[in-house]
Amino acid sequence: MSIGPGWYVDPADPDTRRYWDGGGWIGAPIPVDATPPEGPPPEEPPDEPAPASPTAPVSAPGIPADGQPLPGQPQPGQPQPGQPLAGQPQPGQPYPWQQPGHGHPQGPPPGWPPGGPPPGWPPGGWPGRPPEPRPHGLPLAGFGARLVARLIDFAIVFALNAVVNGWFVWRLVEEVTPYWREVFRRAMAGDSSTDGLPQPSDQAGGLQIVILLIATALWLAYEVPPMASGGQTFGKRLVGVKVVPMSADQPLGFGRALRRWNTLGLPTLLWYCCGLGLLLQLVDALSPLFDHPLRQALHDKRAQTVVVQLPRGHRTTPGERSTPDKRTTPDDRTPDDRTDPSGDTP
Repeated sequence: MSIGPGWYVDPADPDTRRYWDGGGWIGAPIPVDATPPEGPPPEEPPDEPAPASPTAPVSAPGIPADGQPLPGQPQPGQPQPGQPLAGQPQPGQPYPWQQPGHGHPQGPPPGWPPGGPPPGWPPGGWPGRPPEPRPHGLPLAGFGARLVARLIDFAIVFALNAVVNGWFVWRLVEEVTPYWREVFRRAMAGDSSTDGLPQPSDQAGGLQIVILLIATALWLAYEVPPMASGGQTFGKRLVGVKVVPMSADQPLGFGRALRRWNTLGLPTLLWYCCGLGLLLQLVDALSPLFDHPLRQALHDKRAQTVVVQLPRGHRTTPGERSTPDKRTTPDDRTPDDRTDPSGDTP
């Protein structure tokens, strides 16, 4: 016998009632002590898809979801064993400047050989530091070597001035000695007055100008010609450093050597103006400490030159070759010299 439709106690849950439509239970259950509604329960709306739950963070292999790596696991961001560093090309991959469409038609960075980085450098450079340029395949000279070479040259120029400028300096000292002697005497006595001080004659100013002109000319004559022909003064030759153009491995030439010297040498004429020239020369001399990566002084920048360190035991760059000794070949001998080892004439 079939059971008619109606609300009945749910056999699976005696504490609830459900509606029986004659073929099965439909609708949501209600408490057993609640008054059931007339007729079947209202139709329920179709089920909507449940909202997607926030995507749980996906952790890397060996790292929990909280982001803390397990002991012995590599830190996030660190290269895995065998993985190239950032900026390094894959094995067999060309360097960036060798790839089409890179946008750098000028080729590799200055000082790098055409096919890759300098010897001893990894393909991508040391992490966090660009590779040091090697102009014409030579390392840049350090500031210490340049300073020693400049001090040697200054000592030589000073000795030349002692010979050529000695008489003018002696005359200037005679002019200003009475003035400074009286100033020191009054200072020791606590007298700060300037009345009645013996004044140098008008000749003292002319002597200062002559001395500075001669000193500048001696410096120019000492430095510019050897720099134009070989890129080295006597001091640079002793220390083993050389000035070379950035564009090509060739002699500087007189024009470039003169432009390079002007920036450092001409301020000597301004020593007469309260030491202004000396201040300018000091700034120029210290400028390589703050220039990267080529360590150029202000006078190097004007002449487009760099200072390189020559290999130990060599005083010429790879581009320079000494003239080989001319050896006599059998064809160069005169007929009288063409004798066989036994001494007989052929």
